[in-house]
Amino acid sequence: MDVRVKQEMMETLSEHRRDPNGVLTEIPASVIELSSSSSDSDSSDDSDDPDEGDNVNGAVLGEDGPEGRVSKKRKVNGGDFVLPLGFLAPLPPDEPAPIPLATDLVDVDVPATVELMEPVASRSLSSSVLCKQFWKAGDYDGPPSTDWDSSQGGIDHVRVHPKFLHSNATSHKWALGAFAELLDNSLDEVCNGATYVNIDVLQSKKDGNKMLLIEDNGGGMDPDKMRQCMSLGYSAKSKVANTIGQYGNGFKTSTMRLGADVIVFSRCRGKDEKCPTQSIGLLSYTFLTGTGKEDIVVPMLDYEWKQMEWSKLIRSTVSDWDRNVETIVQWSPFSSEADLLRQFNLMKGHGTRIIIYNLWEDDQGLLELDFHADPHDIQLGGVNRDEKNIKMAKEYPNSRHFLTYRHSLRSYASILYLRLPHNFRIILRGKDVEHHNIVNDMMLTETISYRPNPIAEGVPKDLNLSALVIVGFVKDAKYHIDVQGFNVYHKNRLIKPFWRVWNAAGSDGRGVIGVLEANFVEPAHDKQGFERTTVLARLEARLVHMQKVYWSTNCHRIGYAPRRNKKSNQSLGRDTSPDYDPQQSARSNKKSSSSSKRLPSDSDKFYSPVNLKKTGKESREFPEASREI
Repeated sequence: MDVRVKQEMMETLSEHRRDPNGVLTEIPASVIELSSSSSDSDSSDDSDDPDEGDNVNGAVLGEDGPEGRVSKKRKVNGGDFVLPLGFLAPLPPDEPAPIPLATDLVDVDVPATVELMEPVASRSLSSSVLCKQFWKAGDYDGPPSTDWDSSQGGIDHVRVHPKFLHSNATSHKWALGAFAELLDNSLDEVCNGATYVNIDVLQSKKDGNKMLLIEDNGGGMDPDKMRQCMSLGYSAKSKVANTIGQYGNGFKTSTMRLGADVIVFSRCRGKDEKCPTQSIGLLSYTFLTGTGKEDIVVPMLDYEWKQMEWSKLIRSTVSDWDRNVETIVQWSPFSSEADLLRQFNLMKGHGTRIIIYNLWEDDQGLLELDFHADPHDIQLGGVNRDEKNIKMAKEYPNSRHFLTYRHSLRSYASILYLRLPHNFRIILRGKDVEHHNIVNDMMLTETISYRPNPIAEGVPKDLNLSALVIVGFVKDAKYHIDVQGFNVYHKNRLIKPFWRVWNAAGSDGRGVIGVLEANFVEPAHDKQGFERTTVLARLEARLVHMQKVYWSTNCHRIGYAPRRNKKSNQSLGRDTSPDYDPQQSARSNKKSSSSSKRLPSDSDKFYSPVNLKKTGKESREFPEASREI
């Protein structure tokens, strides 16, 4: 069988060049030629070749390249292989790596490694590398990883890539939950003198885009606390009573959930108000991705009050300070150091001012946050916004919070705390948020005390912990609208708004709402739910039991047909907790005419107001009478 093999041959082309004396000389040029067989599989339509017919021999000669090579594409001997431009040209030299310089940057990994950002030519606040949609912003490819450096002593340390800022923020599925984290931080400053938190909308002077402002007049942060705030996992609040924060992660997740970048201004009075300081920190996802960083670095500036003026607090060198100023000015909404310092003039002595910019957009390219629907509110669009519910909220004012909290920050913030200090204000776009207790929307209320099983796994050591559950009908229940659920608070903070524990078929359960503060269950990191533990499962079972019994007993009072089915009533009175024993329940039912008068399980007991008085508990906090279910 005759087999033809492609061969690689060298062909010498001649080209003439005139030397300085005017004499023409012939210069050889080397080109690789690939000759192929004449089989049908190797042939193609030559009319598709743009170089066909350029000359008889099929060679295209152009300007002399380096070392006299032919610089244009060339088709060899009528074949259909075309040599690309620059073929066999020497490879360009590698770009020099940026020279690292020491700066006053905070690195979130511990121990911190010092790194300086290289200058970037672009002055835009947004990077072309970064997607403006939050759920897609983590899809970018950074530069290849470089060699890992060892910390002091030769011990390796874990590095944190900037993409972690985005993945960490995805714990907030709901944007209003991110606002709640920032409100928590301001409320925790009440012990340091905070009397308000202000949320407003600003406009950048650089690019005209909307920015978020969250500020309070608390104690502020000194340089060390500012660095802890910008780092991951540092929290002193877990050891302080009556504070909400405990994980040291809320600031990073919340700000990165609302926008790609945040700049923080904080002024602290210092110890005994003798050493005031003020600090500026920039946590910029845009900067980190735009410059190809492989670690999370935060440029910072510190000042101290000396000799009746603010002086630079330089922690390394003056050149490092200048580089930090340059970086912050380049990647922030402010145009100079003087412009940055003017932000402190807007504070009343001390406090913290947070500005979030490069806000996230939705799939249509519009801002995720709606600033136009209500001039005194910040709202969400998309799946969180239901125009039917908005219309119903106007018709049924007592159900307004249930119908609007998913998309309205004003509605959500009004029920976010069970109790609000009398001298603390939440100001949203120039108007105070009116604190609202959901109990005021209820009628025919009953109060039940719930105590977790002390031997259950995960129950706190404090055996005196219990929860007073107020259950009743919403005042609009007579219109038979589907409003139900329990507002579950933890340490004064709303964790589960209108938790729907009973998903019954038909109209059963409609109109029943409740309120309780459960400090014996542990909230999740995003504070939008609880950790799934045995204690939570038992609490959920009890709440289902409460709602079923309350509904079956009182539904006729709001226009529903009475529930008189004997079997149904028996099932409603049954203990549905995980430690329920059917045999024990059967023995109990023989001793009692109604299963609702005594619960068969020895754990998670209900206590009537009479028993509360015996144990020193008071039921006077609630306006209406209580009874045991």
